[in-house]
Amino acid sequence: RCFYDQKILHKTFGAWKEWSTACRERNLSLRAASHYRHLLYKLVFKAWRAYVCQQRGKRNKYHVAESHAKKQKLLRSWQCWLVYVNVQRTKHGMQFVAMAFRERSCLCIAWAVWRRRHYQNCARHKMNVLALQHWAQSLQFRAWLQWRELYLYSQSDKQKEIRAVTHHQHWELKRCMEAWLGYLNLSRAKKHQNELAREHHGSRIVRQCFSDWRLSWQHRRRMHAHQKDIEKLAARIALRRVFVHWEHYVVLCVEETRQCELAEKHYKHHLLVRALLCVRWKRLR
Repeated sequence: RCFYDQKILHKTFGAWKEWSTACRERNLSLRAASHYRHLLYKLVFKAWRAYVCQQRGKRNKYHVAESHAKKQKLLRSWQCWLVYVNVQRTKHGMQFVAMAFRERSCLCIAWAVWRRRHYQNCARHKMNVLALQHWAQSLQFRAWLQWRELYLYSQSDKQKEIRAVTHHQHWELKRCMEAWLGYLNLSRAKKHQNELAREHHGSRIVRQCFSDWRLSWQHRRRMHAHQKDIEKLAARIALRRVFVHWEHYVVLCVEETRQCELAEKHYKHHLLVRALLCVRWKRLR
């Protein structure tokens, strides 16, 4: 057992030694890989920094060249614009002088034409005003004459209408008065007739009510007597029905008692026969 434990320990130590060697080799390989990766990163970073510096220098040179080109273009444009402005100023000056001369000449001609037409229009306007005044005065005079004739004619028509209206009102008042008197007499006669008819109707209603009451009283009296007769007859019929039912019940009771007696006799006879048969059978045995 001790030898077996030593062998197991020796094998375990050998396995542990191999495992530690493998772990050390793996650690060394990982450290080498990380060192190689850091070295590659360092080289890439140096190359990228050189590339960035080169691109920055190119970009600065390009910006300087572009700014110089813009300044040159701006200078040329400014010189051309100054030349163009001077030319336009000279052109505008010459055009202004020509326009002023043309305006003076056109203004003189137009002023002369306008003065002539203005004098003609003033004279024509005065003549038109005088003609309109004369025409208005004539129209006013004609209108005043027509208005006077119409006013006189309307006054006469109004007087005729007033007379006709007053005559019609008097005639209507007379007709209404006659109609009102006739209506008053007719209403008085109708009122008298209505009073007489009301009195006659009241007396007739009283007589009719008394006769109706008398007839109803007699009818109720006859009905009361007839009801008493009917009640007596109903009592007799009910008593007769009760007696018939009682008689039928008595007959049924008698019949039931007779049948019970017959059944009891038959049962006793049957028991006696069976008893005799049993006694006879016992004797035979």
